[in-house]
Amino acid sequence: MANTPSAKKRVRQIERRTTVNRNRISRIRSFVKKVEVAVSSGDAAAAREALHQAEPEIMRGVTKGLLHRNTAARKVSRLSARVKALS
Repeated sequence: MANTPSAKKRVRQIERRTTVNRNRISRIRSFVKKVEVAVSSGDAAAAREALHQAEPEIMRGVTKGLLHRNTAARKVSRLSARVKALS
């Protein structure tokens, strides 16, 4: 357990940051899920629209340090390939 004041402060900071990051990751997953649901239903227009909304969210995760840029690029690439296959 943290003994020094600086270590106690660090624990508080980590708790706040963890909460924020968890919400951001949840938001990204929600957008990705919308794309996957649209693809599975076969609705190409809805899938394209969902992808256009999901891509900036995924990339924002990169800038916030939640995802590695290659991971995000891979996710976007795979989603766009699935959306393109519907057309």
